Amino acid sequence: MKKDMVIYPAIFKQDGKVVFVRIPDLKGGFTQGDDIVDAVKMAEDLIGNLLENETTYPVASNVDKIHLEADEKLIYVTADLAEFRRKYSKTVRKNVTIPEYLNEMAKDQKINVSQLLTKALKEELGV
Repeated sequence: MKKDMVIYPAIFKQDGKVVFVRIPDLKGGFTQGDDIVDAVKMAEDLIGNLLENETTYPVASNVDKIHLEADEKLIYVTADLAEFRRKYSKTVRKNVTIPEYLNEMAKDQKINVSQLLTKALKEELGV
């Protein structure tokens, strides 16, 4: 499995017209949806939001250790955090200091310093 692909057991419970979702392995792991399909999408989004800034992720529980009530269902929910970051992360403006000669060389070779810095940070952070 890809490094930034995660899968967690999620507990779904229908309550009238709403489906509540709980992801026990994630602090703040609660959401809801209008139906089961919407609830799964909301759970995927929740995982992305909760883990977007992390480089290590909580280990998924063993499903044999999860107790379900009679009206609850367990569904595995996956999230591709690399894709989530690409889709939803905003860019921020940063001032950086580099030697003048490197700046001139980058200009001459038409190197986009922001792109290069982003690539280097991703490699360094393993994301």
